[in-house]
Amino acid sequence: MTAYTATVTVRLKHGVLDPEAETTKRALERLDFDLEALRSADRFEIDLEAADAEAAASRADEMAERLLANPTIHDYEVTVEER
Repeated sequence: MTAYTATVTVRLKHGVLDPEAETTKRALERLDFDLEALRSADRFEIDLEAADAEAAASRADEMAERLLANPTIHDYEVTVEER
């Protein structure tokens, strides 16, 4: 078994209301930052052991599907690095 860190980034899908991002966007614009759009995201770093990177990614993907993300309103991305 090899030690890996899987990173799961969860974002609201385009078109889903993101009040946190809207509030932050307005605050940035008041500070004279010019931006077209802003989206918020949650990032989870998971340390785990697996036979290979593909197995680690598969386990992290299952975690995202079952708990970390709601597939109805969220998109998510999984990346894996060896520790």
